Amino acid sequence: MKKFALALILSFLPLPLLAASGEKSCGLIDCYEFKADLSDRASLQRGAAVFVNYCQGCHSAMYSRYERVATDLGIPLDLAEQNLIFDDTKIGDLMDNAMPKPLSKKWFGATPPDLTLVARARGGDWLYTYLLTFYIDDKRPWGVNNRVFKDVGMPHVLLELQGVQRCLPGEDPVREPCAVLEHFPDSGALTADEYRQTIGDLTNFMVYMAEPAALVRYRIGLYVLLFLAFFLVFAWLLNREYWKDVH
Repeated sequence: MKKFALALILSFLPLPLLAASGEKSCGLIDCYEFKADLSDRASLQRGAAVFVNYCQGCHSAMYSRYERVATDLGIPLDLAEQNLIFDDTKIGDLMDNAMPKPLSKKWFGATPPDLTLVARARGGDWLYTYLLTFYIDDKRPWGVNNRVFKDVGMPHVLLELQGVQRCLPGEDPVREPCAVLEHFPDSGALTADEYRQTIGDLTNFMVYMAEPAALVRYRIGLYVLLFLAFFLVFAWLLNREYWKDVH
């Protein structure tokens, strides 16, 4: 009975809380804290726009459909077609990308992974930290590196928004070759705070995309818990009635 009750409670916990029990590592640095808010539709809508404009050129989201995303996020289907789809893809299709896999493997050394479930695999904190810690590295093919994913093969597609960051060594350059990231102001289209907000929106959307049923599950879970609380009163009264004459 105790195991059943524990399983019931865990089934209604938000994804970020479940992920916290098995905290994801961010390489040699501590992850920045990120708290997803799937009730913030405006954030999810902004995150969806960033995803289709900057991420989907290389990455697919093959377990999501445009129509489901638009419905969950409260976007009218005609606006979703105009702002989230840029080719002849239909609104009911999966969120694939147009890049041929053989070419992508040739350009990047490996086919860019599908991102539908990356938030479940890595966690929101990991994603948020990863997207904030690109820095200039002339030794890398794309001219950038990442503090979370060393020698990453991905270009910094959001560089025009964030601007330039460079690594500064710590007190021991051998052990800490990249201890601090220095950001060059006015080198990007967004300020540091605006860029963090944009990455927060993008991460929020990717957390939603990894488990879109969570939006419905939270609502149903609340009704179930209210029903169980209501039923408990009658169960207690019935139990008292059965046992009142037993000594």
